[in-house]
Amino acid sequence: MKHFLVYVNRYKDREQLTAKRICDYLNRKGQHVTVKTVGNSGDQSGDSVSPDTDCIIVLGGDGTVLQAARETKQQQIPIIGVNLGTLGYMTEIEPGSLEEALERLVAGDYFQESRMMLNGKTYFLDGSVREDWALNDIVLSRSGSLQIIQFHIQVNGQFLNHYKADGMIVTTPTGSTGYNLSAGGPLVEPGAKLIMLTPICPHSLNQRSIILSPEDIIEIEIPRCGEGREQTVEVNFDGGHMIPLTTGEKIRIARSDRVTEFIRLNQVSFLEVLHRKMQEKV
Repeated sequence: MKHFLVYVNRYKDREQLTAKRICDYLNRKGQHVTVKTVGNSGDQSGDSVSPDTDCIIVLGGDGTVLQAARETKQQQIPIIGVNLGTLGYMTEIEPGSLEEALERLVAGDYFQESRMMLNGKTYFLDGSVREDWALNDIVLSRSGSLQIIQFHIQVNGQFLNHYKADGMIVTTPTGSTGYNLSAGGPLVEPGAKLIMLTPICPHSLNQRSIILSPEDIIEIEIPRCGEGREQTVEVNFDGGHMIPLTTGEKIRIARSDRVTEFIRLNQVSFLEVLHRKMQEKV
């Protein structure tokens, strides 16, 4: 590797001390380094992501990693995270072992892991279509009032179920440790290939997560309520991009042909990482 981009969450590295530590080390090793600073709301400064970037070093937590993955989804530049957040399931490096990790990156002592992504196409009443992607999840949630959402779900053109809930999470294995976990969904090894549906606070005693094949196509339609009430929901892609949907509109979700490449330094199993995180955050 010769060209590194340091992707910094300004709220996690407020004094830029970790970013400077990385830049100083890589410069001493004769590497080319650029810095991009971002905020939680997507505001950013610094260099754009050059297509000849070999590696993105993300300083922050899982949310910052997701932001970097979304921004570079077309370039598919390998990402490695330095955990300046809380749980940090997607971050590989802890600050205490930063120099050792950088030395291994420069030496090429690592391997890459591909993670599947989701593609979502929203279909509007005026005939227009919008498209976006997610590494973690695509979440439908209520907008405005606290009333329960009603929606229909089809899989591969076949009717699956009519749901009444606060929302629905469609997640990848990578996203299983995110909102899906908080909503009571299962934890999945991130290298697996599957799609999960997890309802958010379902108004039912028997509605649980559903595991689908990665080849399945999910269609979620916003119907008119029984009492004739119009519905407005929000569709969020990795919590960073929101699209509103209303009665009669729908979203079609499938596995994307794009992937996110993660750099791994250690052959540590997902269960070992999960055990460590649980012990750290009791």
